Amino acid sequence: MKPASFEYVRPQTLEEALTLLTRHGDEAKVIAGGQSLVPMMNFRVAQPALLIDINGLKELDYHRVDGQTLRIGALARHAALRESPLIRQVCPLMSEAYHFVAHGTVRNRGTLCGNLCHADPASEMPAVMLACGATLVIRNAEGQREVAAADFFQGLYATAVYPDDLLVEVRIPIPASRVGYAFEEVSIRKGDFAMTLVATLLEVRSGRISSAAIAYAGVSDRAIRLDAVEKRLLGQAPSEKLFADVAREAAGALEVNEDIHASSEYRRDLIRTLTPRALAQAAERATAAV
Repeated sequence: MKPASFEYVRPQTLEEALTLLTRHGDEAKVIAGGQSLVPMMNFRVAQPALLIDINGLKELDYHRVDGQTLRIGALARHAALRESPLIRQVCPLMSEAYHFVAHGTVRNRGTLCGNLCHADPASEMPAVMLACGATLVIRNAEGQREVAAADFFQGLYATAVYPDDLLVEVRIPIPASRVGYAFEEVSIRKGDFAMTLVATLLEVRSGRISSAAIAYAGVSDRAIRLDAVEKRLLGQAPSEKLFADVAREAAGALEVNEDIHASSEYRRDLIRTLTPRALAQAAERATAAV
């Protein structure tokens, strides 16, 4: 199929782009990589009257460290982030997750911020943002606001970005001390969206878990983090039994979807299988010699 007719504009400044969004509201769509939007337009699931191409805003193409924060701009491509030595150094969980993200042609054009705004419930990066405690910076013509990842993902393809908004930056705190990480996923084919995935971060001090993050995707209408399950880990010594118990709690606490790819019980079984595997690897990395 072909998309419905639309107008196209390529603003040269961020202010121009924000003005266009204010003027046209939900009749407009922003395009950067277009790896989700263009197929939706071809199937006429999305029919914007105006397409705002932000690829001219080169000032948004960056990833850099500012103090104890990793900052990633709206035009940073998946491919650049996947291959970045800086990302591997300061956010290795993201680097590990990128081994599961899409295919080369998609990664070459697609952007992290576009992926987060699309908010596919089986996508990897929303779970990484939740586990890392990321903050998402949103701009419109009237100003700027910062939204925690936990508040950004609001449902199936739903986020805190309004029609006149533009997600301009992701900010990820860099841990001050050593934190173990792990990412596990099962999909039908390599590069497909996940049937179930888990992203974990663990800090271990004096043989006890001092902080923990566990985020899931592919199981519900959005990526989700389970605070109550994470608290179950705190103060405990890493062990196979502890991780298995936590996995069973997570499988019981999550509202798990069922679709043509997998039953809810199969997804629960994946949660019970992948969670201990990820936690064990994260704990090993947290306690390994620097």
